[in-house]
Amino acid sequence: MPRKIIIDTDPGQDDAMAILLALASPELEVVGITAVAGNVPLALTQKNARMVCELAGRADIPVYAGADRPLKRELVTAEYVHGKTGLDGPVLPEPTMQLRDGHGADFIVDTIMAEPEGEVTLCPLAPLTNVAMALEKEPRIAGRLREIVLMGGGCFEGGNVTPAAEFNIYVDPEAADIVLRAGVPMTVVPLDVTHKTLTTASRVARFRDMGTRPGEAAAQMMEFFERFDEQKYGTDGGPLHDPNVIAYLLKPELYSGRQINVEIETSSELTMGMTVADWWGVTNRPKNALWVRDVDADGFFELLTERVGRL
Repeated sequence: MPRKIIIDTDPGQDDAMAILLALASPELEVVGITAVAGNVPLALTQKNARMVCELAGRADIPVYAGADRPLKRELVTAEYVHGKTGLDGPVLPEPTMQLRDGHGADFIVDTIMAEPEGEVTLCPLAPLTNVAMALEKEPRIAGRLREIVLMGGGCFEGGNVTPAAEFNIYVDPEAADIVLRAGVPMTVVPLDVTHKTLTTASRVARFRDMGTRPGEAAAQMMEFFERFDEQKYGTDGGPLHDPNVIAYLLKPELYSGRQINVEIETSSELTMGMTVADWWGVTNRPKNALWVRDVDADGFFELLTERVGRL
C-alpha cells in the first residue's frame, strides 16, 4: 500500500523537485497538493504547482490554493532566490489543469477526517500557514495524522533569511508555533541537513543527460536556483532543500537525527522565527520533534536522479 501524503508547498524550484520526486515514486500516493504564499505570492505558487504536476504527466492530482498571507504578518517573499515567477530557469507551458474549488486548509481537514486514523502524512515545504489554519479549524486532525515531515528551521547552520531564522519559519512564525505545539508526530528537516545536499555540476549534469523534458527542466531549475546560494556560501552548487522531505519518507536510512524539543521564537525582533532546537537536552521541555541533522548526500542524489529519470 502506498503511503498517502499531502504536499503543502510554495513552488519554488526545490519544491518542484520535491513534487517530481513524490510523483515519480510508487511508494507514495499524493492525494493532493495545497499551495500557500511564500517564495512568491499565492497566484504564482498555485499555478507553479499545477505546472509541475503537468511536467510529471500527472494532471490528475488535485491542487488547491490556500492562504495568501501569513496569519498575523505581512507576506515576505523570495523572488531574489527563485526569480519573479518562482520557477525561473525552464520555460514551462501555462497549466491546462484546473485549480480545484475550495481552500487548501479545508482540503487538508476534509482529507484527514475522511481517511482512516494514522493514514495521512502531511509534507509542508513552505510557510506553515495552511497547516496551522487546518489545525485551528479542526483540532482533531492532530490525533489522526500519521506524521508531519516538514522542511524548515536551522540550528547548527543558523538561518538563511536572518542570522537566526530559516525562510519558511520566518515568514509565518505564529503558524510554525501552532504546528510545533500541536502534538502531532513531527520530523523537522532543517538547513542543517539540506545544506549538505548540494547541486554540484556533476549531479546536475545527470539530469540533463536523461534527455527527457522533466530531466532537462530539473537541470534548468537547479542551475537557476543554485546561483544565489553559490555566491552566498561559496560552494559548488546550492542546497536543494525540499526534496529531502520526500527522500526521508522514501529512504529514512539515508538520514540521522534525534528526538528533541523544538520551539519557535515569535516575539523577538532579533531572532524572530528562530527554531530553538534543544539538541543537547539542556532544558526539561518535552521532546516534540525528530530533528534531522545528517544525510548521505550521494544516496539522496542517487534516489532523486533515479526517480526523476522515470518520468
